[in-house]
Amino acid sequence: MRAQPEIVTNRLVLHRPRLRDAPRIAALLNNYEVTKNLARVPYPYTMNMAVDWLLRQRKEWSPESVTFGIYTERAGLIGFCGTHREGHDAEIGYWLGEPYWGKGYMTEAVEAVISWYFDNSGANRLISGVFHFNKASLAIQEKFGFVTTGIGKRICLAQGTEIDHIETLITREAFHAALAARERARISVARSGE
Repeated sequence: MRAQPEIVTNRLVLHRPRLRDAPRIAALLNNYEVTKNLARVPYPYTMNMAVDWLLRQRKEWSPESVTFGIYTERAGLIGFCGTHREGHDAEIGYWLGEPYWGKGYMTEAVEAVISWYFDNSGANRLISGVFHFNKASLAIQEKFGFVTTGIGKRICLAQGTEIDHIETLITREAFHAALAARERARISVARSGE
């Protein structure tokens, strides 16, 4: 069995979570502001739930089914990003602890995981989605070329109800076009500051 890969970005290291991460996971997810945005995570969230989830993580992985913990050098674990099989497609999902919102960490992690996914799979598309009120998460997806494909319903365990869910999709081509556009914008900003 191959070891799950590690992805290193400018500020982050993404790798398989470890059992010792359970207290940190429980602390970050025992926050309604985080869990109300997630379909499969209950609130309140306990240490036993974190341990159980970590024990159920399969050692086998593929680009279509992989979980990356998101770590910074200073804070350690700050969230997760990964893929799972949803019908015929892989779906990317992610969450970040509230103290780390608004710092660009999730944009950095999502870019890295999507890039890794397209580099390591034969797939030409990846799906995702957000609850209708989660504007920050939708904005991250739009940066990378995701388009809305419809509105569905998903159960939110933390809220205990079914909620409108904006369904999204990205293609390999749209992702690479979005990366090129972001790079052109970065270069333009750098040149204007010279």
